[in-house]
Amino acid sequence: MARNLDTTLLRSFAAVADHASMTAAAQTLNLTQGAVSQQIARLEALAGGSLFIRDRGGLRPTALGERLLGKSRRLLALNDEIWADITGGAVDGLVRIGVPYDLVAPCIAPMLRSFTSAFPQVDLSLVCGSSPELAARIADGDLDLAVVEEPVETAQGDHLMTDRLVWVGARGGGAHAMTPLPLSLVVETCVFRPVVMAALRRQGRDWRSMFENGGLDATFATVRMDLAVSAWLAFTVPSDLEILPADSGLPDLPSFAVTLHRPVRPPTLAAEELARHIRDAFARFKQAG
Repeated sequence: MARNLDTTLLRSFAAVADHASMTAAAQTLNLTQGAVSQQIARLEALAGGSLFIRDRGGLRPTALGERLLGKSRRLLALNDEIWADITGGAVDGLVRIGVPYDLVAPCIAPMLRSFTSAFPQVDLSLVCGSSPELAARIADGDLDLAVVEEPVETAQGDHLMTDRLVWVGARGGGAHAMTPLPLSLVVETCVFRPVVMAALRRQGRDWRSMFENGGLDATFATVRMDLAVSAWLAFTVPSDLEILPADSGLPDLPSFAVTLHRPVRPPTLAAEELARHIRDAFARFKQAG
């Protein structure tokens, strides 16, 4: 006999996974924390095991939870698409999304392409900038969504992934051994700049700015020509460049969170669909990695 899943349980499950917190998920869903906890317990009883474990970052899906999460997101997306068709809520209009320069090519552009294929009536406007600039524009209501890189300890948005910040140089290059260290960053407002400067100060390492405020391509060029080193998230490093090893003499760098931010105003249906699409795509991206 066919049995039907309660999508309310799945929606709470996905919200807890997105926020790594039952309290934050409850606020998003306009439910009490107790109601969300009960829904997760009901779903765990159906699934036959625990769906979350707690670590320093909050609640994280177990192996069983990870298997269920992707399918839950697809079912919820289909549910919402059918509901929109029934109620006449077309997914259309303009959505302005902000993205840091370094995330466009490795992950965001493919996500946006698949979204526009699924929702051709939505007009996307891509705004690139540093993470602090994009966070400010979200706060001002200038953007509908923003993907932002943040220090793990102070991250505020919906968590998409965490990755380590690494030193990057030319393959077989020697720029990392120069004194002062030649450093190339995309923009002066780069969110990585303060932690990179702090790490170099702790090490007592002199540095000089080789290049900044000229765009991602120019930064890549200076590193490829072994004129400078830079610091990027590990998954964004192009294959023709090298993640410098621990014995390169450069200080350790912390991990950063990639998060999704929305303004205070209620989202449009198109913005909500794009946010869901980005969360799902990052979940698949992490599994593929």
